Amino acid sequence: MSGIITGIKILSLSITCLIFSVFSLAAQDFSSAESASADVRSVFFEKDGWKLAYPFFKLNGGETIILHFDLLGGGNHSLWYRVIHCDREWNPSDLFTSDYLEGYEENQVTDLLPSFNTKVNYTHYSLKIPNEDIKFKMSGNYVISVWSADTPGKVILTRRFCVYEGSFPASVTFRRPMKPGTTDTHQQLEITVPVGWLPVTDPYRQVTITVMQNGRPDIARYNIKPDFVASNKVQFNTLSDNTLFPGGNEFRFFDAKTIRQTRMNVRAIQFLDGIYHVFLLPSEDREFKPYFFNEDLDGRYIVAVEESDKPDRDADYVWVYFTLPAYSELKGGSVYIAGAFNGWSYNSDNKMTWNAAKGQYEASILLKQGWYNYEYAFIPKGSQVPEGFHFEGSHYETENDYLILTYFRDPTQRYDRLTGALVANTRKPVQ
Repeated sequence: MSGIITGIKILSLSITCLIFSVFSLAAQDFSSAESASADVRSVFFEKDGWKLAYPFFKLNGGETIILHFDLLGGGNHSLWYRVIHCDREWNPSDLFTSDYLEGYEENQVTDLLPSFNTKVNYTHYSLKIPNEDIKFKMSGNYVISVWSADTPGKVILTRRFCVYEGSFPASVTFRRPMKPGTTDTHQQLEITVPVGWLPVTDPYRQVTITVMQNGRPDIARYNIKPDFVASNKVQFNTLSDNTLFPGGNEFRFFDAKTIRQTRMNVRAIQFLDGIYHVFLLPSEDREFKPYFFNEDLDGRYIVAVEESDKPDRDADYVWVYFTLPAYSELKGGSVYIAGAFNGWSYNSDNKMTWNAAKGQYEASILLKQGWYNYEYAFIPKGSQVPEGFHFEGSHYETENDYLILTYFRDPTQRYDRLTGALVANTRKPVQ
């Protein structure tokens, strides 16, 4: 299992998903949290054979990424997609499609597989990017939207991905924070970006970075400006809080690759009303417990089934039951089960309910068979960002991935160039 985890963790990220009108581009907003239609499930990217790869590739570098997703209910729906270029804050760029794409503006998703011998019917779709229909002419942020020909005005899925130039990556060093109250709970990045090859005249405005911990859009830091400018380079140092992140904890996990017998952290499996139900062992409160290293997938998941080597079509959907004992109900917000399985969004699908009689939070989620990482998060009312370290705790020692995206705005051009993209791990920093 260690080999699988190591392979999966290379370049993995579940990127943000947003809904917008296919035919009205002027008012699009791609900055909100990930979302998708209720019947769209198990969305992930693949790159070079690694599932859930971070969805970025080098411009004109011969690389591709593959978007995977399921549409519940079965049937061969005619699905279409389009790609939009965005600025560094994920607003639509002031560009024509022909400026950044070579090919058609709208294209059909043609690779699909019906589920085979499963209790829950679905159709698995996959889409290679770039492909014979579209090729990219510019670096930057991109959003892909998918809709059905039956309902062309209703987008069922959107996903972010990035195209980078990649000639001059950043260097990253991790420091133990010195700010009072964060030394034992947070991690801080010191980042240096070479810019001597760019026509920089105002580095504090033209050069920015985005930093994402484990590919999480809910706690990402966007549009970070340099703290210090030196000869031919800019620095994002530890004098500010811009690159200061809670370390969090190693993720919880369970194994649901088979329904024939229980695996790790699964208490029981039952077949009821035509579908399998997977009951997990009760969770424990880790908020005040010492740090313990456990190799994980940094919040991600792997679709897999032990009885087949074709999980895209052979893995079934099962109801997974979570229980979290607690001394009392947290007021002023709600508790959610968080993970890449739903793009780190917080909605009714992964919201837990308080059972006062049993003294525990409870939830059930329909998930495809596989190996899952997850955590519990408390979201205050009116917010989409986790508050505090309830149930999980936070430690500076925690192993995490950090994705660093470097942007440059050339005043002579009408778009933000994505000049570099890299992944740094707290146990293997980039120098």
